[in-house]
Amino acid sequence: MAVQLAAPHTWPAAILPALVATNAAAATGHAISPIMACVLLAICILMQASVNTFNDYYDFVKGTDSADDDVEVSDATLVYNNVNPACALRLGIGFLVAAFLLGAYVIWQAGWIPLAIGVVGAVFVVVYSAGKTPVSYLPIGEAVSGGVMGGLIPLACYQALTGDLNWLMLLWAVPEIIGVGLIMMTNNTCDIEKDIPVGRQTLPAKLGREKARNAHHALVVAWLAAIMVIVGAFFTGGLIVVPFMLLAAIPLLKALFANPLNSHSRIGAMAQICSLNIALGAFYAASILASSGVCFTL
Repeated sequence: MAVQLAAPHTWPAAILPALVATNAAAATGHAISPIMACVLLAICILMQASVNTFNDYYDFVKGTDSADDDVEVSDATLVYNNVNPACALRLGIGFLVAAFLLGAYVIWQAGWIPLAIGVVGAVFVVVYSAGKTPVSYLPIGEAVSGGVMGGLIPLACYQALTGDLNWLMLLWAVPEIIGVGLIMMTNNTCDIEKDIPVGRQTLPAKLGREKARNAHHALVVAWLAAIMVIVGAFFTGGLIVVPFMLLAAIPLLKALFANPLNSHSRIGAMAQICSLNIALGAFYAASILASSGVCFTL
């Protein structure tokens, strides 16, 4: 049940931004430490697990999640199992503490900048689900989740790996920001009827399903365009990977665009958007890596 609360199927939202940053560091001529890369990856996964656990805990205690929702049993651990919610809260805190303990190695190697970025990320991890009006209940939930997971993670990872706080990394992270934000937007669009009665004023709830679906599709197109523009402008040698990315994405895009994004299609929609994140994120990282030689060092 602890693994279910950590929700490994959502970990690509943490793994792929870290991978993009690692490959960008390599592509810009820096020697990469495999140990540092693995520690950063573990920290990102632990923070994602913490977000998932906190979210499940607060949704359960506020009554947002119930057995009447169209969710898998493994995706609503506290609903379908006789678990003390306080144990889930302690587990979420434990994930966050473990991430900061691993962060001690990063601080030792790279200084205090990654810690400062990590603290900002941790604050958003907590306020995303906790409090009287958590961020996930507001129309900015997609932007915050995308900005923190898709933007701050690459920025912190790049600095820790290279010692260089390169703000261009935020530009290179735009595809990941969009991709991670779309995971939340997909979930919220499917849950419009469920969210409104409990006071969740998410962006899709404000827009309505039709406009939310149109915005969702537009962001998917912008996601693809951002990858191609960034690779063409900054990592030109990786353009050879882009056609393969498009070929791999076509069946996933067809399935996602055909999905009505309602409560009955939620499980399929979440699987589709997570699969698309994996495909586009992996090919984007590969195109960055393909743009130059790679040097690894212990």
